[in-house]
Amino acid sequence: MSGKVLRLVCTAAVAAGSILAPLPATAAPAPEPGGRTVAAQLTDLQRLYRQAEQATETYDATADKLRKQRAEVARLDRALARARLTLQDSRSAAGRLAREQYQGSTDISPYVRLLLARDPQQALDQGHVVGRLARERAETVGRLTGTEKKADALARSARKALDRQLSLAARQKKDRDEVRGRLKKVEELLVSLTPEQLSALAELEKNGVDDAQRRLLASGALGGERAPSPEGDRAVRYAVRQLGKPYRWGAEGPASYDCSGLTSQAWDRAGTPIPRTSQEQWAQLPRVPLRQLRPGDLVVYFPEATHVAMYLGHGLVIQAPRTGEKIKVSPIATYPVLGAVRPDGEQRTGDQGTDARPTGDQGTDARPTGDQAPVTEAR
Repeated sequence: MSGKVLRLVCTAAVAAGSILAPLPATAAPAPEPGGRTVAAQLTDLQRLYRQAEQATETYDATADKLRKQRAEVARLDRALARARLTLQDSRSAAGRLAREQYQGSTDISPYVRLLLARDPQQALDQGHVVGRLARERAETVGRLTGTEKKADALARSARKALDRQLSLAARQKKDRDEVRGRLKKVEELLVSLTPEQLSALAELEKNGVDDAQRRLLASGALGGERAPSPEGDRAVRYAVRQLGKPYRWGAEGPASYDCSGLTSQAWDRAGTPIPRTSQEQWAQLPRVPLRQLRPGDLVVYFPEATHVAMYLGHGLVIQAPRTGEKIKVSPIATYPVLGAVRPDGEQRTGDQGTDARPTGDQGTDARPTGDQAPVTEAR
C-alpha cells in the first residue's frame, strides 16, 4: 500500500476508534465453586458467534438467490406478456384469413375455372396471386401455432420460476429465524456475565490475538509489501470510508454491513463485481498465497470460510466483525486464517492448490487462542 493510502487508513481508523486499543490489564478471576473458567466462557462465546456467522452466510446466500430468482420471474413475466400480445395478433390475422376464405369459397376447382375462363392467361395470373395468398395463409397459421407453443412454454417456465421464488422466500425466513436464534443465545450468555467477567474475556481474547499476530509476522508468512492494483486501491478506499459504521447481519450498506457485504460492495464499487458471500468468494475467486498478499485482496477465515476481511498491508485488515461491533482495522491473525483470494487476479492452476492455503505458521500455529475480537460489553 502506498504511504498516502496507509496514512488515509490509519487516520480514518483512529478517527473511528477502530484500531484495537490496549485494554486495562485485568487478571482473569478464578472460577467460583462449580463455576466455569474464563477460558471456557470465552470458548462458549466464540462458538456461539461462529455459529451465528455461519447462519448469516447461509441467509446471505439464500437472499442472493432470491434476488436473482425475482429478477428471473420478472423477465419471464415480461416475455410472456409479449408472447401473449403476439399470440393475440396472430389469432386476429388467422381469423381474418378464415373469414376471407369463407367469403371467397366455391365448389369449382382452380383447374375447372382455368378451363372455363375466357382469358386463360388472366386466369393463370390470378392463380399465382391466389397461390401467394395461400402461402401467406399457411405462414400465418404456422406463426400462430409457433406462438401458441412459445406462450405455453413461457407460461410453464413462469409458473416454475414463481414456485422457486416462493420456496426461496420460505427458506430465507427459516434462515433469518436461525440467525436470530443464534444471536439470542449470544445475548443470553453476555447478559449473564458480570462486568469483571466481560473485562476478563476481552483481555484473554486480546492476548490471544496479539500472540497469534506476533507469531504470524515473525514467521515471514506474509512476505514483503506490495502495491495494490488500481481496482484494489479503489476497493480499499471505499472500505476505509465505511470505518465506524455498524455491523448488521445481511446488510450490504450504505448504513451498515456484514463481513461479506463490505467486501462485495467495495469491489463492486471498484468496478469488479464479486460473489456475495464469503464462502462463494473463497470458492470462486482466484486464490493467492499469503506471502503474495497486496492491499485489496480478501483474507478468508475458518475452515468453513464463514468470515472475510480486506487486506490493507502491513499485517492489517479492515473488517465488519460481528453484531454489536463496528467496521474497524484489525490484525490479520484476529481469526484462524483459511487463505486469501484476489478478486482482480488471474485464475491459475497453482492458485488452487496447497500453495494458496496457509500452512505451518500461516495456519494452526498462527491462530489466536481466541477466535474473535475482544468482547467489551454485553450486546
